[in-house]
Amino acid sequence: MKIGIITGASSGLGREYARHAFEQFELDELWLIARREGAMRDLADSMPERRFRIFPCDLSRTEEIDSLCARIRQANPQIRLLINNAGLGFLGDFEDITEKNNCAMCDVNMRAPTLLTSAAIPYMTQGAAIVFVSSIAAFAPTPRMSVYCSTKAYIQSFAKALRYELAPRGIHVLAVYPCPMNTDFLAVGGINGNSRTFDRLPRCIPEKVAKVSLARAAAGKGSYTPLALMKVYRLLAKLIPHNLIMPISRT
Repeated sequence: MKIGIITGASSGLGREYARHAFEQFELDELWLIARREGAMRDLADSMPERRFRIFPCDLSRTEEIDSLCARIRQANPQIRLLINNAGLGFLGDFEDITEKNNCAMCDVNMRAPTLLTSAAIPYMTQGAAIVFVSSIAAFAPTPRMSVYCSTKAYIQSFAKALRYELAPRGIHVLAVYPCPMNTDFLAVGGINGNSRTFDRLPRCIPEKVAKVSLARAAAGKGSYTPLALMKVYRLLAKLIPHNLIMPISRT
């Protein structure tokens, strides 16, 4: 049985990935992972012709990540697609964000995708794909989101190195760098209405990001940055010292 796995699958971009992953990768079953079980069941009910397995899981909790990885190994599945989409970001100066929330960002954004990817790779063969949802925040340090941008820079480097390592086996690795989207992420992180930078930035459309990035993953591409303006920002972040970029990137 060919399966796909999506984290952060209850809403937003994760929900759109779930809606479009079956066709692109010819999946028999999709595993949905998120905290909100009800939202995932609603998604599954809206697609009765598809087969889902639902795993309520808080990826900031070590024991729940470990349990999830154990279930993957017990199932011994044929994994065609892994989408590390779950993300958590809090707005504010580092010293004003609680230790609990800073650690939660590290767990959700770095530890969980690292462990899930490690658990999944042994069950992947040629043509399978791993998608990492990073952020434009990975391109340069982002004051007032210092931990968040650092976790996304980790994902950027991890995806690049893993792509190189897995290329001989024909396993594709894609990193996605979206700008803000009108999803629950902004509300959970206390971002809505509290950042002029975020308020001025253009918005990505989750459905388009999902469809394009799935196609690029299947084609073996290494990165996807939606919107021309964000591609310009990525180039500037490579060419200009970050000390000069940070007044622009500050949220």
